[in-house]
Amino acid sequence: MLAVARKNKIKNIIGEKKSVSVAELSKTFEVTEETIRRDLKALEKDGFLVRTYGGAYIQDDTDTQVRSQMSEEKYIDSKAAIAKACLHIIQEGDSIFLDSSATSFFVCKAIQNMRLTVVTNSLLILEHLYDCSNIRLICTGGFLSREKKAFFGKIAAQSLNSFYIDKAFFSCRSISIRQGITDSSEDIGILHQKLIERCDKVFLIADFSKFDKTSFLHVCDFEHLTAIVTDKCLSNDWRDFLQKKNVKIIECSHE
Repeated sequence: MLAVARKNKIKNIIGEKKSVSVAELSKTFEVTEETIRRDLKALEKDGFLVRTYGGAYIQDDTDTQVRSQMSEEKYIDSKAAIAKACLHIIQEGDSIFLDSSATSFFVCKAIQNMRLTVVTNSLLILEHLYDCSNIRLICTGGFLSREKKAFFGKIAAQSLNSFYIDKAFFSCRSISIRQGITDSSEDIGILHQKLIERCDKVFLIADFSKFDKTSFLHVCDFEHLTAIVTDKCLSNDWRDFLQKKNVKIIECSHE
């Protein structure tokens, strides 16, 4: 089959199923996985799909909802770059927590073809991963904030006592050398504080816009973090500070 015909058939398949895996397409078309990856790369360049770990997906209404919720649309590329960097952290079989931030939603899209247990308080992430049979999906429960499209409150925080999670990924409103990790919402802060207690490794996923700012509620100090995943090179002051706190820096670029 010619490459053009194969790519058109791939477009039909992913248009119907919304997401596909490289292995699945390789079997269907009886070509190597490397050939399929090249096809997906070309289709991504054309703007038809978005590649993920082991496959690809097309954007749906959930993506549109997330984009409309972002106060700064120019940071979408930053969040997508951070999500790709997280693929080097997450391993098959891991149990992970994804919070209700927009950055975590991008992580959820990137890992949807992996074999994982995902615990989340995000309604959008639950909806997006609903059909992924390779992912064991667990919701915290709690009261539903329709504005944030996520679950919060005492029940949500207490539910985390039932789990011991390999890796947690969460974002925040602000990061400051003097004040630590802070947020503007008490509901979010309390959930993140409980989350830190129940996870082996804790990754703060934060784009460049959050640094050197302080918000109302103190969430945690840097000693509780395993690493910070961000999209810009940090200043020497930040580098020296985080090295002293034994926090790893994972930087990525979307440029």
